[in-house]
Amino acid sequence: QVQLVESGGGLVQAGGSLRLSCAASGIIFSLSAMSWYRRAPGKQRELVAAITSGGMTNCADFVKGRFTISRDNAKRTVYLQMEDLKPEDTAIYYCNAKVALGIVRSEYWGQGTQVTVSS
Repeated sequence: QVQLVESGGGLVQAGGSLRLSCAASGIIFSLSAMSWYRRAPGKQRELVAAITSGGMTNCADFVKGRFTISRDNAKRTVYLQMEDLKPEDTAIYYCNAKVALGIVRSEYWGQGTQVTVSS
């Protein structure tokens, strides 16, 4: 059974920091591409940051310079370090795993963690 369990969300003032964690089980984590998405109230889900199995990273323009994605394969965990948070970063943040084994491609989602940034 695949599980992606996010943690680290909460309430923070504008300019503050949070670190989200996503612990994975039931997948070959080292071969998985991991991502963070978010869904703000009344908006569509959007990609925040992604990291390949080889460690290459990409962040959305709206978080570049503020958010950093990283992974620890030994701990089977992906992180999202968020700095200089803004009220518009308020959203539910979701962890996503994409696994490709041969021609079989699978995708999994965590349950989400709420991040609220007060002005």
